[in-house]
Amino acid sequence: MRTLVLRASLRPLVGVVSAVLLTLAPAGCRREPPAPSAEYEEAARRFRELYAQKLDDAYLDPRVGEIEAQLQRVPADSLDAEGARELLKRIKDGRQRMAAAASERDEAVASARELPPGSYTAPSTEEPARPAAPAEVPDAGPPDASAGPQAGTAASELVAGFRGCFQRGTPIDVQGRGMRETWQLADRTACRLEYPQHQDAFLLIEAGKVLTLLPKSAVQTVPVTPDGGPAPATDAGR
Repeated sequence: MRTLVLRASLRPLVGVVSAVLLTLAPAGCRREPPAPSAEYEEAARRFRELYAQKLDDAYLDPRVGEIEAQLQRVPADSLDAEGARELLKRIKDGRQRMAAAASERDEAVASARELPPGSYTAPSTEEPARPAAPAEVPDAGPPDASAGPQAGTAASELVAGFRGCFQRGTPIDVQGRGMRETWQLADRTACRLEYPQHQDAFLLIEAGKVLTLLPKSAVQTVPVTPDGGPAPATDAGR
């Protein structure tokens, strides 16, 4: 018996099944696109405004916690789900970084407070104070000639005034002021009797006037070599 009749009877059924499958295929593949999240849009806007106001300090602001809560409510199948995860990670990393920096500052401050008094001196840009100089007496007018030259007396008066009892002395190197001209009482009996208070003093000259009466005992004599330097110490025992 031949099978031609069987083949002829099945062929129309195959065409019907194919048509049904072609008809159902488009309906099964159609999917709706993911929708955006209103929670994400609101949270992202609030974070931008907060960061614009406080920069990195925004990560430690209490309001950022509310923003994180909004981001966590963004649906996983939302169009903004990936953006929400990225913003949450940015906030977390920023908070950790700022908290670490604040902790380092607190430790440094605490360590500085534990230093004993006087163990650290802050650097200063001010110039060191110069050595104190002899006090300058204000010029109160011409001094009493009978008392001899005093502070403020013009150096020119020492040349021919005061009975010619004053003569130039050896220049003195005054600390902090440099070399200064000096005058002293002449070694004559009449001068010593006339100006007894000047016997053991130098008249220190500055700016053309007597600056002060400097006791001779306050002057230190330092021998010098011909080249101007200090003389080497000698052995007094030899």
